[in-house]
Amino acid sequence: MTRPFPFLSQAQSLVLLRVCLAGIFLAHSIVRVSNGTIPRFAGYLENKGLPQGMALVWGITVFEVTGGVLLLLGYFTRIISAGFILMLIGGIILIHAEKGWFTGEHGSGGIEYSFVLIIAFLVTAAAKK
Repeated sequence: MTRPFPFLSQAQSLVLLRVCLAGIFLAHSIVRVSNGTIPRFAGYLENKGLPQGMALVWGITVFEVTGGVLLLLGYFTRIISAGFILMLIGGIILIHAEKGWFTGEHGSGGIEYSFVLIIAFLVTAAAKK
């Protein structure tokens, strides 16, 4: 029997969401390391008044990699989701809020993408039994 659109059960959809969230943050952190933008990001955070920008960026990056792998494997889903939510809220406060709501077509770096990710992490955390 074929399922109607979206052709996935609710459980399968929640796994897909969790795996995709993990992939987003793994890619984000791996690109940061591979293209050498860690010093630039650290400088940006220090210009925002945060001390030890390099240590902070490495901490964020390590959390994104470790949290991404754990999320991908389905371990510690609630706590990892909470950590990503806190990180996203920090990003909204420090970076995105001053750029408004919209990320793309109508803006440049606003909070809408972070907002959607926060909701996705809330759903992922709530779905974990």
